[in-house]
Amino acid sequence: MNTAIAVLAKKSAPLALMLLLLLGSSSAVAQDAEAIGPAGPFYVPLQPAFVLNYGGQGRLKYLRAEISVRVDSIHVANSIRHHLPYIRNNLVMLFSRQTEEAINSLDGREAMRKKALAEVRRILLNEDKTKKGVEDLFFTNFVVQK
Repeated sequence: MNTAIAVLAKKSAPLALMLLLLLGSSSAVAQDAEAIGPAGPFYVPLQPAFVLNYGGQGRLKYLRAEISVRVDSIHVANSIRHHLPYIRNNLVMLFSRQTEEAINSLDGREAMRKKALAEVRRILLNEDKTKKGVEDLFFTNFVVQK
């Protein structure tokens, strides 16, 4: 490739200069893209699945939930992974406080999902000063045993 540029340089100096500038700028753009990292969104599964009992007095009822958090950057995904024990603890406490009526209704599950999302956001704000980046939280599996 260098010999082709040398031949062009002898015949047409302006064309060779333009070719060199184009090749140089495309590698600079590629280096900038690598520095930024891959584009999001990213999904962070909170593994292992949450398995806990819920409700009040009486017969024990069990909940098994698999959860993924949608984030907009690798930085926020790494922050979630770093604080996973703290996040899991607070979500276990949140889910175990739920009533049978809340868990068995669609509106109750949606309210619980929104509370879980708010809790993840709160933890990241307190621990890493991450104000945004956690886009959503999803139940990827939700099983209840009464």
